[in-house]
Amino acid sequence: MWFLGCHGGAGVTTLTRALPGGGTDAHRVWPAPVDHVRAPVVLVARGHHDGLRAAQSAARQWASGVLPWVSLLGLVVVADAPGRPPKVLRDLQHLVSGGVPRAWSVPWVEPWRCGEPIESNTPRQVTALGRDLVQLSGGIQYGRP
Repeated sequence: MWFLGCHGGAGVTTLTRALPGGGTDAHRVWPAPVDHVRAPVVLVARGHHDGLRAAQSAARQWASGVLPWVSLLGLVVVADAPGRPPKVLRDLQHLVSGGVPRAWSVPWVEPWRCGEPIESNTPRQVTALGRDLVQLSGGIQYGRP
């Protein structure tokens, strides 16, 4: 499974460490097709305006049909600050989330910011995300009957 950061600082490294089984950082580039197996991809973005707009742009690229080898599983929005985001950002996140198959939110985790071990400070939302991704990530074929 690939985690594609929609912009720098999206949180891909932390997220892959926090999820059991990890995943692979796509380094902000759509993965290339390999052996006719559709690549399962999860978009990752921060919950600020620029992050959500970058996620919207990536979702549009996928929806355009130019990436037939990509199986987009969804979008993870990582909080950029503690607390509930302003209404304008909640509305934008809702709009962007409508353009992807699934969407998840990861809350602000102050211990991660302070360098404490990720494994001992994993919020329930990340645990649920991991369970969902295990269920969603099957090898999907493309270009073959």
